[in-house]
Amino acid sequence: MNAYEEAIEYLYTRLPMFTRDGASAFKKDLDNTIRLCDALDNPQQKFKTLHIAGTNGKGSTSHMLAAILAEAGYKTGLYTSPHLLDFRERIRVNGIMCEKEFVTDFVQTHRELIEAVKPSFFEITVAMAFDYFERNKVDIAVIEVGLGGRLDSTNIIRPLLSVITNIGFDHMNMLGNTLGEIAGEKAGIIKKETPVIISEYAAETAPVFIEKAHLENAPILFASQVYQTKMQAVDQDYLTIEVVGPNVHTDNYQLDLKGGYQAKNLAGVLLAVDELRKQGFVISTGQVHEALKKVQASTGIQGRWQQLSKDPFVICDTGHNEDGILEVLKNLKTTTYHQLHFVIGAMRDKDLSHMLPYLPKEAIYYFSAPDMPRAMPADLLQAEASVFGLEGKAFRTVIDAFEAAKVAYQPGDLIFVGGSNFVVAEVLQRVG
Repeated sequence: MNAYEEAIEYLYTRLPMFTRDGASAFKKDLDNTIRLCDALDNPQQKFKTLHIAGTNGKGSTSHMLAAILAEAGYKTGLYTSPHLLDFRERIRVNGIMCEKEFVTDFVQTHRELIEAVKPSFFEITVAMAFDYFERNKVDIAVIEVGLGGRLDSTNIIRPLLSVITNIGFDHMNMLGNTLGEIAGEKAGIIKKETPVIISEYAAETAPVFIEKAHLENAPILFASQVYQTKMQAVDQDYLTIEVVGPNVHTDNYQLDLKGGYQAKNLAGVLLAVDELRKQGFVISTGQVHEALKKVQASTGIQGRWQQLSKDPFVICDTGHNEDGILEVLKNLKTTTYHQLHFVIGAMRDKDLSHMLPYLPKEAIYYFSAPDMPRAMPADLLQAEASVFGLEGKAFRTVIDAFEAAKVAYQPGDLIFVGGSNFVVAEVLQRVG
């Protein structure tokens, strides 16, 4: 085992990790992050930031904004979570992952600090990202919230702008059982006199955001009330979205992120660009168009309605809650295929009543369990799914399920991989 692998193993095994341990790894305060960053001389105060929260769409929004800023010539940091294949996906500058040597040096240099503070895995990765961005003298960093907002480790920053995307049911055991309660946690990123953009207006959650913005004297705009977006077409290369903006100006944008749900995210992205321009950033419309056509190549984002192969026809998507699954189903309806083969897995703490009832009953299911302690056993997932009329076989591993789907595949069929980030990650690893 080399030094980098030892550093990653240390982070994985010694620190509480939400993706492995669930709610027990979620720290309900910012104390550890503050202690870590104080010891690092508060690097997060030495560069400009954007802060992105939401139930769904925050990852795509973060990557699109990072791509646009980089295309406009700004040295742009990007912090996201979770990673799918490589830990370093979480920390990028202009799309390039941080060096293995940086991770190794950071862990070795700050081992005593880590042992003293006893942070969670997420808390230390946030501090690591801030340190990396400061060392690399970024012009601006796009910071994606990990979970919630108010108590998320990223919430120690003072951004130029906050963006909150979609609000839906997810992680209710930690964020609340109503959309209003969940929105209240997301609204925790709204800062004093700092503009906030809400990507999508919803009657149930809008009052929560308006009230918080009023308390903080923060200008607030709902992107869906400024930009009207509509999916026009999708082909092998691009999703085309028609946008009607202020003064009834119409434009078409091509995105290499081809999920139809990107239409909602695009409204928030465009309004965020407008606000950045007001704050002095020079970003042309041409640069926005060009950046959106190559978000995957320029940022490394994966797992958003991503086509993995043509024959067999395989698509994956990381949507794993009610709204995410509903958007997946909309995309499936616009996709031509004979038989749907659905490779699926879920976590033990997932409320399946917000996912399974919506899944297509005509699909053949391949139930699986990702390789982690939080994973729901495949046979238990199969039993839960059968209550909702979903039929298929249980497999010991995700790859066993995926390979079985490939064996059953006939020309004209579709293999869809989803239900969990970790199911998608294992298949991405398999296909290289």
